[in-house]
Amino acid sequence: MRKLSPSHRLRKLVRNRESAYHPRNEGYRWWLLANVMIGTFMAVLDATIVNVGLPKIMASFGVGIDKIEWVLTAYMLALAVMLPTAGWLADRFGYKRLYFIGIMLFTFGSFLCGISNDENVLIISRVVQGLGAGIIMPLGMAIVSREFPPHQRGMALGFWGIAAAASVSFGPLIGGYLVDNFSWQLIFYVNLPVGILGMIATVVIQKEYVNKKVRTFDLVGFISVSLFLPLILYALAEGSASTNSEGWSAPYVMVCIAISLIAFVVFITNELMVKEPLIDLRLFRSHNFAVSNITMFIFGIGMFGSTFLLPLYLQNSLGYTAIQAGAVFLPVGIIQGAISPVIGRIADKTNPKVPIVLGVILLAFSFLLNSKMSFLTEHFGVMVTLYLRGFAMGIMFTPLNTVSLLEVPREKMAQASGIINIVRQLGGSFGVAILATLLITRVSYHTEMYAESVNPRSEEFQAVSAKMQQQIIHNAGSAPSMAARQSQSMIVGQLNKESYIQGIDDDFLAACVFTLIGGIPVLFLHIKKKTPPSKIVHHE
Repeated sequence: MRKLSPSHRLRKLVRNRESAYHPRNEGYRWWLLANVMIGTFMAVLDATIVNVGLPKIMASFGVGIDKIEWVLTAYMLALAVMLPTAGWLADRFGYKRLYFIGIMLFTFGSFLCGISNDENVLIISRVVQGLGAGIIMPLGMAIVSREFPPHQRGMALGFWGIAAAASVSFGPLIGGYLVDNFSWQLIFYVNLPVGILGMIATVVIQKEYVNKKVRTFDLVGFISVSLFLPLILYALAEGSASTNSEGWSAPYVMVCIAISLIAFVVFITNELMVKEPLIDLRLFRSHNFAVSNITMFIFGIGMFGSTFLLPLYLQNSLGYTAIQAGAVFLPVGIIQGAISPVIGRIADKTNPKVPIVLGVILLAFSFLLNSKMSFLTEHFGVMVTLYLRGFAMGIMFTPLNTVSLLEVPREKMAQASGIINIVRQLGGSFGVAILATLLITRVSYHTEMYAESVNPRSEEFQAVSAKMQQQIIHNAGSAPSMAARQSQSMIVGQLNKESYIQGIDDDFLAACVFTLIGGIPVLFLHIKKKTPPSKIVHHE
């Protein structure tokens, strides 16, 4: 075998490094991006499509907010638990193979959700869906980050974000149409054709990639994090649940908190000590990665929690149908999808902190406007907040994702992207749990305040009640005694409606505060001056 000279070996090394980002078939990575976008669209679709169906599901099963929130939380929890494991499984068995399994698992979970006959079966089926989504999301981001060179990565991630943005827009609209015209089960069956298309595309398009450096599986880390996340969120949900008369002092709530805290301590200790951890916490030594993840977590609380609230407000307070409530979300994803690639390209060439900070301010302002809503809020007032939200998310998340991965080695991309998604989903899980609990608490508080402020013996109350009685007798033909009871019932109903809206407003104000707090770490990001790709000199 002929020996290569040092200069030839150097040129070969440079070519090999470049080929890692530039496949022989230049179009391959764009076809691969399209394949990944299909899976991402499906996974995010089900996180948004369910929101508009919650009132119908609540009515179908006869359950309240404290129970139905688990339809969302179970999905996000399973997704979050699976995210760190997906990186190891992909390294061990191959990215193409595992991505296919993720889509297949998600599709099967969707079928199980559609045939669920009670809320408990539905929640378990959502866990199966979440496990599939927990494979799809991190692998999609890792594949895109691996195949595209650094100077194109921001634009590629922006196009990848289009899939999520499309789901945000069309998910609620599709879900609302299916719920209004057919049944809530179809919001899950709609995933079946998309899942089949995704599986076919994966087989045809993707080339297998297996990481030669496979670490050992961190069983202690997996068990501890799998105990911590569900138990702490269950405790948060049950602490203020209407079915729990003892509140936070209930023995089972305190036991859940104690076990979750022990599991959390074990998890952190194990991850820092073990040679090959499930979640490589050492990546947080990277300043930008740590700061970006803190920001992602806090954003997740406000963003996912508020998405859970708005359909409830529109349908239960303003009388919107499911499709009307879903239609309001249409501009959000369109605006986000249109802006994301452009902002990604701009962020590749300029300081990404500027669009991130602007996005934080606009997102917080949209939540502040939401906190002023009432039963007289007009459609245009609701839409303005969503226009702002779509624009804010479009200019904020692509630069934030790009900055978070700037200092991460290529072989750690799967781990890093997994952690980013874990943190965001954890923020969402905590957001739904916290804001649902806060909603129940604040509605009860406002109900008590209104009840104390209304004096049935006052002249104002008697005058209003008398006028309502006259209207009921005149229009409904009720007897005077029946009309008196109906008028009082209508007053109480209006007070309950006001209490509910005030609770929703308090939640949006909390989301505004969370978002502003999440924007503070952005100011501490380290941004290096970028060198245009045309000026990069490869020494041979």
